[in-house]
Amino acid sequence: MPLDRNGIAKRAAQELRDGFYVNLGIGMPTLVANYVPDGMQVWLQSENGLLGMGEFPTEDHVDADLINAGKQTVTAVDGASYFSSSDSFAMIRGGHINLAILGAMEVSQEGDLANWMVPGKMIKGMGGAMDLVAGVKKVVVIMDHVTRKGDPKLIPSCTLPLTGLRCVDMVITDLCVMEMNEDAKRFEITELAPDVSIDEVLAKTTAEVLVSDRV
Repeated sequence: MPLDRNGIAKRAAQELRDGFYVNLGIGMPTLVANYVPDGMQVWLQSENGLLGMGEFPTEDHVDADLINAGKQTVTAVDGASYFSSSDSFAMIRGGHINLAILGAMEVSQEGDLANWMVPGKMIKGMGGAMDLVAGVKKVVVIMDHVTRKGDPKLIPSCTLPLTGLRCVDMVITDLCVMEMNEDAKRFEITELAPDVSIDEVLAKTTAEVLVSDRV
């Protein structure tokens, strides 16, 4: 059975490590904040100038002045700090963020990412994605494996405007987990969602991918 949005976010949370500084992209990636493993201290950073985001607030704890880069209300953990957006981007560009978890519209077989623009459609814009993929130590993409129309999102080369070249280290979808094989310059399927077969993944993927012996 394919994973739902929360299942994908929960799997992505397994990539967190104690003491990591982590940036979560807008949309599905923000759900990862709800699945930080117990006992682990992870500092969630937002481009608008917050280090130390917590879980999404319940209705009785909403603070309209406390938002993330996607303008969603958030909470702050003990020890959180607030600063200018320029300082936040200095952290990103200076290589001080360990992990970014981002959404995507398309990912190429070589790890190119397109996640900020569909020509002719109104969307929020690139935001900090271009800086994140260039300055963060590890980039994980979480997304549905296919579009609403059923078209593959992991493809030979991106057709949409690029966010970054060869910048994606791992892709987690509703069907599987894929890690970039640095020697082959191709993604390698390393995990399958429950009751999902390799044949189903390959049928919904036009990119050239490898299959790990672990699967």
